[in-house]
Amino acid sequence: YFDFSSPYGYLMAEKIDALAERFQRRVKWRPILLGVIFPAVGGRPPVEGGGPKPRYTVRDFTRSARFLGVPYNPPSRFPLPTQNAARAYYWLHDQDCALARRYVHAVFRAFFVDDRDISAPETVLAIAADLGVDRATLAAALATPELKARLKAENDAALARGVFGSPYVVVDGEPFFGADRLPQIEKWLAEGGF
Repeated sequence: YFDFSSPYGYLMAEKIDALAERFQRRVKWRPILLGVIFPAVGGRPPVEGGGPKPRYTVRDFTRSARFLGVPYNPPSRFPLPTQNAARAYYWLHDQDCALARRYVHAVFRAFFVDDRDISAPETVLAIAADLGVDRATLAAALATPELKARLKAENDAALARGVFGSPYVVVDGEPFFGADRLPQIEKWLAEGGF
């Protein structure tokens, strides 16, 4: 589970597929909206508010990206609403799972490397079009009540599962929160639990 505006979600996205592949596992990607999740669980964005935690968190994003060897350019607008990006993912996933996975990486990199405004429908459509998706068809799909209901249902299911942030990874029923849990996920996969 991830939100496209989550720096830690981006870092996890850059590493999780290769890790899963090493252990003959497959990742099921599920975009969510932290703007829906946080109010429901009493959370808030880690960069909100005063005091030392928001400053630390911004610093940690950059340090964590360096540590993982992932390119990162702090976006000038942060955080952003990501419902259009998430809806587009679910529509693409229903068409072509591999394409949807490439789209996830393209959206994350557009935001966290190229500083593009992924909240804008035009940006989402452009990213998808660069991957060969028909822009007009996707634009029409994004406006449908069915796709909006799909994203709402995905958020509701995430909340029912106990998801409270991004990234939130479940392996064999065991939840792991945060990109810093990659070593624990690796150990879990290697040992069959611990």
